[in-house]
Amino acid sequence: MPTRDTPWPSGTPCWVDLGTPDMDAAQAFYASFLGWTYSGGGPEDGGYAMCLRDGRKAAGMGPQQSPDDPPRWTTYFATDDADATAAAITGAGGTVLAGPMDVGPAGRMAIAADPQGNPFGLWQAGETTGVEVFNEPGALVWNEAAVADPAAAREFYGAVFGFRWEEVAGAEGYTTFATGDRPLGGLSGTDPGLPTGWSTCFSVASTDEAVRAVEAGGGKVLMAAQDTEFGRFAVLADPWGASFSVMAEIAG
Repeated sequence: MPTRDTPWPSGTPCWVDLGTPDMDAAQAFYASFLGWTYSGGGPEDGGYAMCLRDGRKAAGMGPQQSPDDPPRWTTYFATDDADATAAAITGAGGTVLAGPMDVGPAGRMAIAADPQGNPFGLWQAGETTGVEVFNEPGALVWNEAAVADPAAAREFYGAVFGFRWEEVAGAEGYTTFATGDRPLGGLSGTDPGLPTGWSTCFSVASTDEAVRAVEAGGGKVLMAAQDTEFGRFAVLADPWGASFSVMAEIAG
């Protein structure tokens, strides 16, 4: 499986976590189709648990911090200097909502929002370097944002992270971003009825089986499973309203 135990390059979506009002139920829900086990989550961790795939960190999960902030998956971008990146965010017209702050020896983090109000996080690696397994069933495979003004978003994220943008042919204006030689994620306009802001996509062995497990667990299908050139893809929501997507490689 693809694994990593060193810090991710700056600008890479390197971590995702869920804020949820019911940790026990959420852990059972996601384990049913992602195969996760969990560590931590006690009072000494502030209730925050690591989601593990084959013993490696795949994501995080913690109690919802405020009833005014809905349950959501948050995408974190790697940074070598959270304070400098936070300053770049405000300089480009974004807002720093929390931090930068140390999370014990694990690392240093901040939560911010772009000028269109879409939240995201920063992660400066310490003992926790980010996801340790990726592009594998039960692990993170892609992050993308759906925004009202894609051109303005490209300008903002380019100023903060130095992204280069490339339009995907035939994808109605969908662009990928990169700092090196491979795409790191994507950005598009919004679609009626689908979530806005940053979204998290998990790899699964079977998209249709994952959809059935989500529905059996009380979740919802926001976009039915469909085949794309990248894999079979569906947009879903957990029972508390946090949206995410799943994708499986198409056999053959």
